[in-house]
This record gives sequence, structure tokens and C-alpha cells, in this order.
Amino acid sequence: MSEFRMQRIDNMVREAISEMIMRGTVKDPRISKLVSISKVDVSKDLSFARIYISGIESERKIKSSVDGLNSAAGFIQKNLGKKMHTRTTPKLKFIFDSSIKDGFEMTKKLESMHIEPAPPEESDD
Repeated sequence: MSEFRMQRIDNMVREAISEMIMRGTVKDPRISKLVSISKVDVSKDLSFARIYISGIESERKIKSSVDGLNSAAGFIQKNLGKKMHTRTTPKLKFIFDSSIKDGFEMTKKLESMHIEPAPPEESDD
């Protein structure tokens, strides 16, 4: 399958699942509306999809949301099948991803570093 088509399918899966989370279609109380999908990997034969979940909340809340999403994976897959116009709908696996938190921590570390600018060198003109 072409790379462009795979990217379109990844984006379609990301948008559809994000919309379900934001609208509250998935009614599991463990799922926070503040989680975000950081990456989607759909297999080339469209039989399997890994969805990486990240967020700005505590790691415990995000992992709880991932558990809730994995519990509701069948329901989400059914709704995803209605939106996708493909022969098969991928089986969904939600995975915790700490990339957003890691990015914030790295930014804080960089901001905390106070590096003095080098003094200008004097020339012997």
C-alpha cells in the first residue's frame, strides 16, 4: 500500500477516535477528555492498529484512561468501521506514551540552565 494512503488512514483513525473521546461517545468514566493521541500505527494490511495515548495529566490518570480505552476497544472499533470505508477495520490496541510529559520536563530543564553569554573578544587593531 502506498505511503500516502497509509498516512491518510492513520490520520482518519486519529481524528475519528479523538472525536469519540472529546464528544464523550465512549462513556467509560476512566477516560479523561484531556488525553491526546500522539501517534497511530496501522499495519499495512489494516488488521491491527496501535494508538499511543499521551496527555498533560498525571501518569496514573493517563494509564487509567488507556485501560478504559482498551476496555472499550470493541465499541470504538465498531464506530470506527462505520466511518472508515475500507474492507476491514483494524483491531485497536491503546498504549501509554509519555512523550508530552517528557517534552515538558526537557523544556523545564533547558529553561533552568543559565548560561552566561561569552564576553566579546577584543581585537588588537
